[in-house]
Amino acid sequence: MPSTDDLIDTPEPQLDKQVPATAKRSRPPVRDTRVTGQPGFVLHSYPYKETSLIVDMFTRDFGRVGVVAKGAKRPLSKLRGVLQTFQPLSLSFSGKSELRTLIDAEWVGGMLPLERTALLCGFYLNELLVKLLARDDKHPALFDHYVSTLNQLAHGEPAPIVLRKFERALLKETGVAADLGRCTTTRGPVDPACDYVVDPEKGAREALPADVWPVVSGKTLLDMEGEDYSDPATQAQSKQLMRFLLAHHLNGAPLNTRQILIDLSQL
Repeated sequence: MPSTDDLIDTPEPQLDKQVPATAKRSRPPVRDTRVTGQPGFVLHSYPYKETSLIVDMFTRDFGRVGVVAKGAKRPLSKLRGVLQTFQPLSLSFSGKSELRTLIDAEWVGGMLPLERTALLCGFYLNELLVKLLARDDKHPALFDHYVSTLNQLAHGEPAPIVLRKFERALLKETGVAADLGRCTTTRGPVDPACDYVVDPEKGAREALPADVWPVVSGKTLLDMEGEDYSDPATQAQSKQLMRFLLAHHLNGAPLNTRQILIDLSQL
């Protein structure tokens, strides 16, 4: 099994409810509608009053949605055993506020469960979505990528490669991913033989001796654009680069899942 540092620069079950101000800009729903049969997943949940839960859902057509699952903690509640992470669900909810009411949730099935390191990787994905996606901002392509990523992890695909692809897709979907194939100073294509740094707001430029940002080869940038992570050097450099870019867009807020992997590696 690869070392935890090689796998990710980040996974964790307990997600932080404190979110940087710039990471999410919630958009309240426009109208009060009842949604039925919506494909979705549980990202995170926490207790609400004595018997209920507040649940962050990732849905295909409505993006990240917050719902109140009334009575979900009661022993005989139908929802008690259904609202589990990484399980495909069919969701029904209603409401016009930012926090809707969950009406029903049914397990759809068809996906292998995540185990061991893959499970930690799944929690990492969920933490990224909670912290970087605005509420009610739909991303159907990212939803499909999330499903594909869970399946790849469950089937034992190499976690470093699977996660780098998802991180890049997430930044693209949220509109903050620069074109890694062009140099912002020369306006020309990236040279695979040159070294570069990536400005999180502007894109790639040639590296300077005084740079403190991660220095990566032009080949690594082109490989990332083409989703080719077969080169070990690309895997190593892309991990450092994505760690840097994610930290910037999270305003430096820590990812709790990273600390869990560090803790586990010290056991």
